[in-house]
Amino acid sequence: MSAPSRILVYAVYGAGKSTLAARLAERLGLPWHPVDDLLWQPGWVEVPLARQRSRIEAICRGERWILDGAYHGWRDVPLARADLVVGLDYPRWRSFWRLLRRTVRRLVTGEEICNGNRESLGSVLSRDSVLVWHVTAFGRARRRMRAWQADPAGPPVLLFRRPAELERWLADLPRR
Repeated sequence: MSAPSRILVYAVYGAGKSTLAARLAERLGLPWHPVDDLLWQPGWVEVPLARQRSRIEAICRGERWILDGAYHGWRDVPLARADLVVGLDYPRWRSFWRLLRRTVRRLVTGEEICNGNRESLGSVLSRDSVLVWHVTAFGRARRRMRAWQADPAGPPVLLFRRPAELERWLADLPRR
């Protein structure tokens, strides 16, 4: 396979989408567009869906990009243009553990997530907690990735079930 130039990285919250997208961008010389930056304004105010879609359409019209997620209301846009979907289909325990570790680190360090937004103890303990999102979204994300992989009409989908599989694939990618 030649190096793809339009990549959608997909997984449940906490699996490592952004980390992988950053690594792919560096390795392949492609621009990475962190989805959280496109969806959230300061104060955790969600960008209206029509504006989200417009932003994603503008990126996907380009010939070179990486997105680290695809959400309702515009998921069809990157899927229609992607050369490759890379799915992190890790076991629930692995992705939840990664998410929990990252969330605790962000709480302790005050690390910015996007557009000035940070984790807070209140957000982590709320109904809208990213930890709750993980639990409720895990099965849907897994079914979606597997359905995309089985669909011959869609872009090629590589699913990685273990980090070691992903590392082997990354090592074989050409550098740009």
